[in-house]
Amino acid sequence: MRIGKLASLAGVTPSTIRFYERSGLLDEPQRTAGGYRHYAPEALEDLQFIAKAQASGLKLTDIREVMQIASGGRPPCQHVRATVVARLADVERRLGELKTLRSALRATLQRLERVPTPQTGCRCAAIESAEWPATP
Repeated sequence: MRIGKLASLAGVTPSTIRFYERSGLLDEPQRTAGGYRHYAPEALEDLQFIAKAQASGLKLTDIREVMQIASGGRPPCQHVRATVVARLADVERRLGELKTLRSALRATLQRLERVPTPQTGCRCAAIESAEWPATP
């Protein structure tokens, strides 16, 4: 099938398919005599797997590794587990950072609401009145 048909069936754009090819997620398809890409039915399965893996929280680099392991004849589930554990730890760390940022922003907003009319020579009283080093 041609790229437009494959894209339609997979719910992606043709440019996404070309990007996946350049990224090593999809094999380069055969070409027709006219130079058009001609995809095997397995390409749709690959695109569906990529979509499900992304929805499961994997990055494209992770998905490429999983597909390479699977194409080598080995089951990739242990690799997927290790990847998900690492990814979850990263998300948990980032959530902590975001909570700290949220607290700092809320405190700054509270100071802004309490600050009197700006004075000449003052950069921003709400910032200047902040504790330093900041305490979460």
